[in-house]
This record gives sequence, C-alpha cells and structure tokens, in this order.
Amino acid sequence: MNLSSFGALSISLLLGLMTILFIFRIVLTWYPQAELTRLPFSLVVFPTEPFLKPLRKIVSPIGGVDITPIIWVGICTLIREILVGQQGLITMALSH
Repeated sequence: MNLSSFGALSISLLLGLMTILFIFRIVLTWYPQAELTRLPFSLVVFPTEPFLKPLRKIVSPIGGVDITPIIWVGICTLIREILVGQQGLITMALSH
C-alpha cells in the first residue's frame, strides 16, 4: 500500500466513522433523558457537537426534533462518495 492509497483509506475511514457517530446522535435524540456529558454518551457527543452546534443556528428543529445529525449523515456520505467512492476524485486520480 503506497502513501496515497493510505491517505484515501484514511479519508474513507474517517468519514465512515463520522457517519456512524452522527447516526448514534440520531438515536440519542430519541432518549432526551440521557446524560450526554457522561460515558459512553460523551464519546459520541464530543466529536460531533462542533459540527452540529453551528448548523443548529441555521436549521431549527422540526416538530421539536433536532434534524442536524441527519443532515450531517448526508453530508459525510456525499463527501465520502465524491472523494473515495467508486468514481470518486481521489479514486480516479490513484487509478491513473
């Protein structure tokens, strides 16, 4: 594995991990009584909150439900596909 394919794999894994964390955040919205500052919830909240907080200023809750984690799942998935998907920019650059 050369350095450039390692970089592509790293980007893919990072975006995949963030997608999973945002999905966990979606699940956590179903349990408003969960203490997000305590383990294990803080392991999900700490890396995702810096992304969610600014978006909450733009997108207000719909029917009292915070939809910002759903938006971030879409963003991470889209970026991952554009960069390292089967026809992604990095994938195409590495194949030439």
